[in-house]
Amino acid sequence: MRVAIAEDGALFREGLVLLLQAAGHEVVGCVGDGDSLLGVVATEQVDVAVLDIRMPPEPDGGLTTAEKIRARHPEIGLLLLSHYAETHYLMRVLEIGAERIGYRLKERVAGVQVLADTLDRIAAGEIVIEPTLAKRLVEAPSKRADSPISTLTERELDVLRLMAEGHANNAIAKELFVSPKVVEKHTASIFTKLGLPRDQAMHHRRVLAVLAYLRSSRIES
Repeated sequence: MRVAIAEDGALFREGLVLLLQAAGHEVVGCVGDGDSLLGVVATEQVDVAVLDIRMPPEPDGGLTTAEKIRARHPEIGLLLLSHYAETHYLMRVLEIGAERIGYRLKERVAGVQVLADTLDRIAAGEIVIEPTLAKRLVEAPSKRADSPISTLTERELDVLRLMAEGHANNAIAKELFVSPKVVEKHTASIFTKLGLPRDQAMHHRRVLAVLAYLRSSRIES
């Protein structure tokens, strides 16, 4: 996989390069700001761009750069990194898109296996959300009596949380120690209770629909 990096912290930037190379990926660009990354993706073939959310040319420059990359090069996957699990950052990420994109904590991707798995999932078209945030998003509206999520059972909430993290049915079944058929049943119930459309054409329609619901709920940190 061909990866480009934009990170203003020199030590972390070099660490990412080593991790990516150890995972067998080719780093085609390694820069310290968003404008430089735009130059890289304009001249190099890039499969996934890795961006620090808080970097030049503005406080949240990574998000602005990601928006520009998605608009100009929609085929490029995006992995946004931060030191903090901030819900308002995730809302911005979801506004950029719900395919080939991820938001992870820097400390969580400081290992070859986790970083490689995250990039593989993004390149495959998935959305990858930091589990801490996915759990927060699911639990926050469930505490409001007027929220449709309040009608879900505890097991349905577990399925919804894992869906929000970007897991497919087989992975959810493995995590919850149930069969894929059981997950399908819970998924159907979730769609019915939340009033979400079932005719999404994309293979990640469950994830996209749930994320669309979470995005519309406009949960604040």
